[in-house]
Amino acid sequence: MNFKIEKSEILYKGKVFDLQVDEITYNSGNKGIREIAVHPGGAVVVPVKDDGKIIMITQFRYPFNKFMLEFPAGKLDKGEDPLNCATRELEEETGYKYKNVFKLGEICTTPGFCSEVLHLYFAEDLTSGNHNREEGEDGMEVFEFTMEEY
Repeated sequence: MNFKIEKSEILYKGKVFDLQVDEITYNSGNKGIREIAVHPGGAVVVPVKDDGKIIMITQFRYPFNKFMLEFPAGKLDKGEDPLNCATRELEEETGYKYKNVFKLGEICTTPGFCSEVLHLYFAEDLTSGNHNREEGEDGMEVFEFTMEEY
């Protein structure tokens, strides 16, 4: 690293993320500020039915003031195994359960200012059931697409 952290402070502790501000000094002597959205991470599921259709949901996203098409996903609870989160969110948002699942990998969503890591899963051999949506998920809809349709 070409810098030293002089001061690190959590300015805000939120429900979804905390805001951390670090004062740094580069090896050159120049000073800098780094703002970090400290996020616990999340899990995303790519559910694929036996007929090859991919299941997605629409969810209202407050920062954009609109519904967005997404894969089922959710925020990790403190210390939660990402696979447990993926399993919970798939059933909660779509009603589907899987028989087979495997991890695709991880992505850092916005590494320039956020510590969020999303754990990606592929789920197959699905069975349908009832969803169990949270209050903020009113209006959520489930869609199925083939690769050609999407």
